[in-house]
Amino acid sequence: MTASTVTTEHSTAVAQQFEESVGGLPYIEDATTVAPRDARALSKLFFDRLAELEEGTHEYQYARNTLIEINLSLVRFAASRFRSRGDQMEDIIQVGTIGLIKAIDRFDLSREVEFTTFAVPYIVGEIKRHFRDTSWSVHVPRRLQELRVELAKATSELSQELDHAPTPTELAEHLGITREEVVEGIVASNGYTAGSIDVPVDESSDQGGTSYADRLGDIDPALEGVENLHALKPLVAELSDRERQILRMRFGAEMTQSEIGAELGISQMHVSRLLSRILGRLRLGLLGLK
Repeated sequence: MTASTVTTEHSTAVAQQFEESVGGLPYIEDATTVAPRDARALSKLFFDRLAELEEGTHEYQYARNTLIEINLSLVRFAASRFRSRGDQMEDIIQVGTIGLIKAIDRFDLSREVEFTTFAVPYIVGEIKRHFRDTSWSVHVPRRLQELRVELAKATSELSQELDHAPTPTELAEHLGITREEVVEGIVASNGYTAGSIDVPVDESSDQGGTSYADRLGDIDPALEGVENLHALKPLVAELSDRERQILRMRFGAEMTQSEIGAELGISQMHVSRLLSRILGRLRLGLLGLK
C-alpha cells in the first residue's frame, strides 16, 4: 500500500464524519476546529473538488473558504516564529492569512507536493514582506532595505575575519559593489529606527534634563526683517535726498504726516501722495518689477 493510498483512504474516512451537502463536499460547520491531521486529509479532498468546480459558484466559494479556515493552523504555526513581536501578533496573523490565500489560489495537485510544504513559504514570505515594508521609520527604496541586510551580514563576517570593524571599502570588495553604494546603504540604514526628540540628551541623568527638542533651532521672527532691510538698501540709495528724508522722518522719527508737512513746508495731503509714490517704487523693486 502506497503513501498516496493511505492518504486517500484517510481523506475518505474523515469526509464520512461530516454530512455531504455542498457540491459533493462534506459540510463543516466550524472549520477552525478541525485537527491539523484531519485538515491535511480534507485539504486533499477539497483541492480535488475545487479543480472541478466553476469559479464564482457557491460551491466553489464554499470549497475555497473552507480550505482557508481549516488551514489557519499553518498561519498560526508560521506566525509563532515571530512571537517576539507580541504586540503585532494580530497583524501578523492577518498578513499570514493573505499568504495562505495566495498559496491556495496557486496550489496545483499535479505537482505531488504536500500543501503544507507549499503553503508555509508563502505565509512566511508574506509576513517578512510586511515587516520589510512597515518596520522602517523612514521609507527607503526596497533595494536599500535589502542592502542593509547584506551589509549587516557582511559586517559580522568581516569583523570576525579581520578582527576589526570593516571599512566601506572592505565591505564593497566583499560584496562586489562600489564604495558609493556601501555608503548609500549605511546612510539609508539610519532610517530603520527613529528616536524621539523628547529623549533627554543625557540619559544617565536621574532628572529629565535637556532634551534634543530643547536644542533644536526655531525660525527667528526678525530674520525676515533683516532680509528685507538688505534688499531695500540699494533701492533706498536710488531715491532722492528729499525722498530719503521723508522716509527717515516717517519711519525713523515716527513723525505724523502733518508734522512732516510742517517741517518741509508742504501740506499733509502732499506728504501722503509723496509717501505713496515712494513706497510704491520700493515695493515694485522688492518684487523685481521695477
